[in-house]
Amino acid sequence: MIKIIMNGEVYAPEPLGKKDIVITGTSIGYMDDKISLPASFVPIEVIDAEGMIVVPGFIDSHVHIIGGGGEGGYKTRTPEIQLTDATLAGITTLVGVIGTDGTTRTMPSLIAKARALEEEGITCYAHTGSYQVPVKTLTGKIEDDLILVDRILGAGEIAIADHRSSQPTVREIAKIASAARIGGLLSGKAGIVNIHVGDSLDHLQVIEDVIGTTEIPISQFYPTHINRNHHLFEAGINYAKRGGYIDFTTSTIQKFLDDGEVKSAQALKKALEAGADINRITFTSDGQASLPDFDESGHLRGLKIGKCSSLFEAFCEAILIENVPIQTALKVITENPAKILKLSQKGVLKQGADADIVMLHKDTLALNTVIAKGQTMVQNGKAVVKGTFEQ
Repeated sequence: MIKIIMNGEVYAPEPLGKKDIVITGTSIGYMDDKISLPASFVPIEVIDAEGMIVVPGFIDSHVHIIGGGGEGGYKTRTPEIQLTDATLAGITTLVGVIGTDGTTRTMPSLIAKARALEEEGITCYAHTGSYQVPVKTLTGKIEDDLILVDRILGAGEIAIADHRSSQPTVREIAKIASAARIGGLLSGKAGIVNIHVGDSLDHLQVIEDVIGTTEIPISQFYPTHINRNHHLFEAGINYAKRGGYIDFTTSTIQKFLDDGEVKSAQALKKALEAGADINRITFTSDGQASLPDFDESGHLRGLKIGKCSSLFEAFCEAILIENVPIQTALKVITENPAKILKLSQKGVLKQGADADIVMLHKDTLALNTVIAKGQTMVQNGKAVVKGTFEQ
């Protein structure tokens, strides 16, 4: 069925004013100020977006789709994501990762879950590997994973500056980045290396040493958790000013904030005020990850679960509390991750792009409608499509 969204104020993510959008199949077929169709033109579904802003579907490029955790023993393994965990947060594209546990969380399971989410209606990709080095891949080689498996975009999340990492050397990180880069070049993919950055004062030093001693460009790395403390945040801003990408994690708990984590919405505003390029910044939720609280000796004190919904909450806070312009806040969860990951059909509203669309009430930013690949997933704030095992 053809859909037409009428009377909405469109942010693509740049503001375009009032536009009507025609959805044909899974793509945006046409956009114009006002579209008039003959009464005989059926079948057609008209969606009235009066009083709403119409924006691209959100991209969450760091989610533990098969669960994570386990730092407190087997019982602390977190559950897999459900479809509506994403859609009710406006997320239409996910990138799945494996974290600390690269033994019981495996690449075959990750790819199977990505394909399951695709069958349920949203777009899902993955990175190959986990915290550990050497990288545990699907086929045996990073390059082969990228070239031969359509769902795999890059490598990661590789852990550095963290007591849970494999303490990788500069040479090891350079080899991973080289393999991902070659695989990306040969497959037309991003070949990005997603880097988990821990609490250590080493910060991004391993990456910077690779950049300084090899021909691998700074854009090959995509470090996350840059807002986890003030000293890493400052190092991240300097890194972004040199042309690197930085990602702020939206899932948090009060204990982390009390210990110095910079809330994502505040981090975005402060980074921009410090002169960081908006095109170098993204938000991700770290959804379904464990949020472990370790003491100074590395002993686990508590554990919570990351939520994809935090991505939408941080976006709203950036606009409503930190006074970041809508189009700026949108870029970090739409256009920017799409460009970093080379997903040319995602993150924007334009003719020919995938019909991933979110409608928000203009005054409150409350979620009204989510359309993924042309299919309505959320309507009037309620999930109309649920995952296979959701009640």
